[in-house]
Amino acid sequence: MTYCVGMLLDRGLIFMADTRTSAGVDNISVAKKLHSWDVPGERVITLMTAGNLATTQSVISLLDERAKAPQDRSPSILEAPSMFQIAREVGTTLKEVIQANATTGQTADSAFGATIILGGQIKGAPPRLFMIYPEGNFIEASDDNPFFQIGEAKYGKPILVRAYHRDMQFEAALKLLMVSFDSTIKSNLSVGLPLDYMTYDTDTFTPGHVGRIAPDNDYYNAVSNGWGEALNAAFDQLPAFTF
Repeated sequence: MTYCVGMLLDRGLIFMADTRTSAGVDNISVAKKLHSWDVPGERVITLMTAGNLATTQSVISLLDERAKAPQDRSPSILEAPSMFQIAREVGTTLKEVIQANATTGQTADSAFGATIILGGQIKGAPPRLFMIYPEGNFIEASDDNPFFQIGEAKYGKPILVRAYHRDMQFEAALKLLMVSFDSTIKSNLSVGLPLDYMTYDTDTFTPGHVGRIAPDNDYYNAVSNGWGEALNAAFDQLPAFTF
């Protein structure tokens, strides 16, 4: 399984994804799920994936191949005129990969399914954030729906709903995401460290802070332990129930 979050902030965009692709008693593996492309001064595109690993890697490979050589850029996310057009291209590519690998019927299609978070900015337009479904269609983030989650979303959503603010700085947003991911990791074996993250400042047209949070990261462990202690303290302060 997977857990990925993309957030739309006043300052720009922030992304975080786990790296676990399988989990069992003796079988734990990791793979990168956060990918980005950029044309300095003109555009930045970031993509995160959840679902069948073969499907998501095929989509990334196709998009990457079309972005390399000019003669292969047909169509290319590095030449599309808008983020909307890029979302359409990514959705079409995802749908084609699923259909190419599936046999017939809904069950076969579902086995190869995947979901994608896409975000970025092209010069002349504001940053935009999309969630793309296996069918190739998509929705866009807005003031009413300013962040997207894919994968194992339910455990980490409550803290996002309660603590997210559009005017957050990247440092606060990253701390919030760590709490959300920590809650998910503690609840589901299929999500795990390391965590990849990336920030993007509006109108910079270059990736901002990019990093990986490993299991031995001191700050992450301090947040994890502190959040648990804070929850226990808050629980103890609630009025006692009486029959």
